Amino acid sequence: MLIGGASTANPYACPSQPARGYMVRTKSRFVPPAALIKMMLQSPVRPGPLTRNPPASDVSRYRRSISLTSFDHHRRPLVVGIGGTTRAASSTERALGFALRGAEAAGAKTRLFGGAFLHSLPHYAPEHSERTDEQLELIEAVRHADALIIATPGYHGGVSGLVKNALDTLEELRADERPYLDGRAVGCIVTAYGWQAAGSVLTSLRSIVHALRGWPTPFGAGINTLETRFDSVDTCSDAKVVDQLATVGQQAAQFALAFTTHRPPASNATPGPIQQAQPARLLHAV
Repeated sequence: MLIGGASTANPYACPSQPARGYMVRTKSRFVPPAALIKMMLQSPVRPGPLTRNPPASDVSRYRRSISLTSFDHHRRPLVVGIGGTTRAASSTERALGFALRGAEAAGAKTRLFGGAFLHSLPHYAPEHSERTDEQLELIEAVRHADALIIATPGYHGGVSGLVKNALDTLEELRADERPYLDGRAVGCIVTAYGWQAAGSVLTSLRSIVHALRGWPTPFGAGINTLETRFDSVDTCSDAKVVDQLATVGQQAAQFALAFTTHRPPASNATPGPIQQAQPARLLHAV
């Protein structure tokens, strides 16, 4: 059914010029399914003639794209990527790059904090108020981000210490107007040398995102590097993995596009007394 658009006198008729609005999935027998291109909830419907048998390429294009002008005429959402290892050109960081390119294809701008940067972060010490320039750079980027993508290798059944330390550093966002990752979609990627670690660590990473009040995207990518190789920044031995990583990025960007219309811009003003009184929860929650 159409929401927010003009209705037609005959519910069975297909309008020649569809009204603007949103299309939602429905099982009602009163809606002619052949006349509608089913979209995800709140995906904008582009104006134009509807056909009873749209080409498969058009259906895919409509399902996988969101028009920026339907949400915000002036601002592209920012998707921040966090991930990598101490090893240069790691599979984890290259997988994250594929996901960020998927977010860019969906209309977002991106910023990457890779393994070399994460390695430059000192161990997060909440009892010390001083922060390095690198810590402040990460904190400010996430503070203004509309969505994140986190990629970690699976080490001994858990996320790596490098990535965990970066996430611990986000404790500095506890007193923000949007504390931690509140109101942000977070895509999750795990690379591991075997399927068991890929699955268990992906579950663990989602739990961390929940503890940070983020919204894990519906699709998370677990990659078995025993079977999949990333020979360069833009090449992968498995086309299905490329599609999976692009899906993570697209979902993060699409959720960001929807969220940014319902919240004010992030503020880095000094928190007031009520905000300062909020207890720190991150280190205990995760």
